[in-house]
This record gives sequence, structure tokens and C-alpha cells, in this order.
Amino acid sequence: MSEVAHQVMWNRLISVVEEQAQALVRTAFSTSVREAGDLSAGVYDTGGRMLAQAVTGTPGHVNAMADAVAHFIRRIGRENIHDGDVYITNDPWEGTGHLHDITMVTPSFHRGRLVGFFACTAHVVDIGGRGFGADAHSVYEEGLYIPIMKFADRGRVDETLLRIVRGNVREPDQIVGDIHALASCNEIGHRRLVAMMEEFGLADLEGIAAFILENSRRATLERIAALPQSAATGEMTVDGFDTPITLRVRVSVEGDRIVTDFAGTSGVDPKGINCPLVYAKAYACYALKVAIAPEIPNNAASLAPFEVTAPEDTIVNARHPAPVALRHIVGHFVPDAVYDAFDKILPGVVPAEGAGCLCNFQVSLRPVTGGTGRRAEVLTFNSGGSGARPEHDGLNATAFPSGVMTMPIEATEHAGPVIIWRKELRPDSGGAGRRRGGLGQYMEVGARTGHEFDLQAMFDRADHPARGRQGGASGAPTTIARDDGAAMRPKGKQFVPEGRRVRMAFPGGAGYGDPTERPRTLVLRDLARGYISEAAAARDYGLRPEEIAAVAAAVARGEEP
Repeated sequence: MSEVAHQVMWNRLISVVEEQAQALVRTAFSTSVREAGDLSAGVYDTGGRMLAQAVTGTPGHVNAMADAVAHFIRRIGRENIHDGDVYITNDPWEGTGHLHDITMVTPSFHRGRLVGFFACTAHVVDIGGRGFGADAHSVYEEGLYIPIMKFADRGRVDETLLRIVRGNVREPDQIVGDIHALASCNEIGHRRLVAMMEEFGLADLEGIAAFILENSRRATLERIAALPQSAATGEMTVDGFDTPITLRVRVSVEGDRIVTDFAGTSGVDPKGINCPLVYAKAYACYALKVAIAPEIPNNAASLAPFEVTAPEDTIVNARHPAPVALRHIVGHFVPDAVYDAFDKILPGVVPAEGAGCLCNFQVSLRPVTGGTGRRAEVLTFNSGGSGARPEHDGLNATAFPSGVMTMPIEATEHAGPVIIWRKELRPDSGGAGRRRGGLGQYMEVGARTGHEFDLQAMFDRADHPARGRQGGASGAPTTIARDDGAAMRPKGKQFVPEGRRVRMAFPGGAGYGDPTERPRTLVLRDLARGYISEAAAARDYGLRPEEIAAVAAAVARGEEP
């Protein structure tokens, strides 16, 4: 078969898995999937190697799931794989890092022959236990564990499993609905694959798999070979739970591979912010891949040259039974730590530090004693600012590296008796620089009359804001407090009585380059748009009083300077 035909089929496979992912978005029950895109989808060969991934999804899910299918094959056993089967797990170490992610794998048969697998992952709003938060001391407290097993055996769903799930979670309809959505999206992928194979007259995927993997491997190795063959170290410190955490990393470019080693990183934390290696590896690979080969499709071969190691029982290689519910807090900082080293190897490529981890919180609402309200679990994903890039400003309120979308207020308030009183960009939160850091945002949350709630805070950057690069300034830190002035912690479950609100300010991304080198037109634009205050314009960029007055006059006339 010609190379052109193989390329057409490769593109077709990518469209197949994108439709698979969109089917999950359309049918999922949880807002984290429907609105934020916290999911992944992909197709694999019979050996469990990822051939294509959907564009929709997060690197932590996709790259962790790249390793998961091989675990499914090993646990189920090839002799027990049948047409009509669907497999399930939320194992943090053989899935995507914590119990709140359910991964499902479906073998794909064509004309009675196994030709590959489809896999997908979604974050569910609740999995029982203490709930989604960092308060647990072991994984046993964090919720229901589903080992790799059959959800459906030759088309017959395991109803006993579903009854166990329903009996152990706070939102049974949402969770069971999401499980069926995951199974359905794999089925959509299978149908589209079979249609493609019929159209091209394929009996198996061996030919196209070899084409995809060989071309991806060669293209990636060419990029690595063109880099300076050297090594550098980097590190960063973040808040942690009760004590700060330091991520140390050594990045080494070695001809046909890049080795990332986390020796010297802080040890396992007593609270649930630990990260299994599979998730840390996912973000370390992602960081380097987008820096040197962003246009090469993501698959087993393009990921293979990025090798990641970490000593056992460090916070990026936490072993069972460490608590790992908020493994994303550490995992999302891995790219910034890797970039601190890589910038010394290849300057002028990677961005300044950003907010890093998502600014998540979950609200557990209930009626006050004697009230008639309803209980609900409402999870909302939000973002601080991303770091400035060498040639572009950071993105406002945009999640990097996760890529998870911010949930609309309307969808959040629809999920339960919660009220979002305020949600707007946070002026002056982006670090000053030749390129300005992205802005964080303000949020204020409360409950409807007759309800009280627990807020599970999942924030960082309160004590360690994003650091600038090449002379850029730091971003603004996270703050959180009640509207009556009562202090609140950036992490952990905290009670909020009826009538009270929680006020949060999410962190900004850091700046890149000397602020005095920022073009005057961009400073004037930022001032006119309210991204920076008059005080910051004068202090950070040297704007003169007459220039500030001219901007104010232009804004009053409805013009942009």
C-alpha cells in the first residue's frame, strides 16, 4: 500500500478517536467531562501501543493512558479477551493516577479477529470515601477501588459491579451514567474503525500501525538529534499541604533519547497530594514534546524517546498505599520544573512559570438542620494565568499544562444549589515583562438560602507564586478567605456556614524578559483593557502621567489607544 494511502488512514484514525472523544463529551453526566473536557480517548494496536489520541483531552490522561492498555491485557489475559467485552478500572498506578479517573478499554474485533483496542478516561465527580480532596492519609480513605476487571463480558454488563458502585458514591446516577458513556464512546470508536477497515480493505491494523510508529519515531529522533547534546538541572518549590515541596530534575539530551530524572525531589507527603510515577511521567513527556516536537502526533513511538525516572517514595513516584487524590497538584508543576532545566540547554524556547495546577474546588452542599434543601456535590475547574512565552504574552485564566477548560457559571450552578457571585479577570496578577504573564481571576462562591457547605480547596501558589524567566517578574499569589474576613487554607475541607461566601483570587502567570523592553503600545493596550492598573503601568513599565491620562481619555471616548 502506498505512503499516501497510509497517511490518509493515519489522518482517518485521528478523526475516529476525536469522534470517540466527542461522543463522550455529548453523553457524559459529569460537568467535569461535558464542560471542561477532563477526558481522553485513543486507539491502540493488539500489543497495547497507542496509535492515535483525540485532540480533545488532557495530557495527564492521554499520556498516562498510553501505558494503561498493556496493564489491561496483562490482567485480563489474552485468552479471556472476547468480542463484546468492556474492561474497567480506576487503579491509580495502572490507570491515570487517582481513584477519581475511570478508565475503560474495549477490544475491537473485525470479522472475528482482534485488531486493536479503544480506551478512554474521564474524571468522575465522586468516588466515595472522604471525597475529592487532600485530607486522606492513605488511598484506602479516598474512595472505591475498582481493580482491572470486566465491566461487560461478551456483551453482558456486570450488574453486581454497578450495585457496588451505586452503594459507595454520593452521586450514583452521575457515576453510573459516566461509566455507560465511557463504554459507549469506545463503541463509537470501534464502529468507525470497522467502517474504515472495510473502506480500505484492511484485515488488520499491522501495516498502518508500523507506518505510524516508524514515522513518528524517526521524526522525534531527528528533533532530539538536532538539540545540543548536554544536560542541565532545575528545581522549583511549591506550597505543598503543610510543608513546601521541592521538585528537582536533571534533563539530559543523549542522542536518541531525553532522560528526565527527579532524584532529589521531596518525599511522599502525609496528605493526598502525592503523584504516582505514571502521572508525573505523562507531564514530563508532554513538557518536552511540546517544546521540541509539537506537531508530531502523539503516540507510543513519539513518546518512547522521552525517558522519565524518579526514586521510589518521592512525591513524583508515590507507591501504594500513598494518598493520591490530588496528584494533579504536583503533576501539573512537573513541566515548569522540567523547563527550568531545559531552558539552560536551549534558551529562548520555553515559557515562564504559570499558575501550574488547576484552581479546583468542590462544594459539598446540604440543607441546614431542619431545612428542605437538597444535597449535592459540585466540582468546578478554574484556571490561573499561564506563563509568558518568549514571543507572546501568557494566556489569561487558561490552564497550562492540563488544557482543561474553565467551567461556565451556568453549568456549575445547574449542578446544585451553589451561587457564583463573582468571576472576573484579576488585574495586575500577570507578572511584568517584555512579555506579560497571563492574568488569574477572582471568584466568589456561596450557597442558596437554606444551605451550608464544605469547600474542598485544591489550590497552590499561595506562598510560592510563579517565577519569571529572563528578567520577567513573578505572577501574583493565590489568596482565599471568607467574606467575613475569616482565614481559609489553600488546601483541605473547610466548613462554610449558611449565608457566608468564599472569596478567592487565583494566581497569575510570570513575565518573560525585562519589563523595560515591553513595547509601549502593548503597555497602553493593557492599561486600556484593565489588565494592569495605572499604578502598575507607572511602577513596572515607567508610563508617564500624561500617557496614563491619554489612555483614560481614550477609554472614556470608547477608543483603544
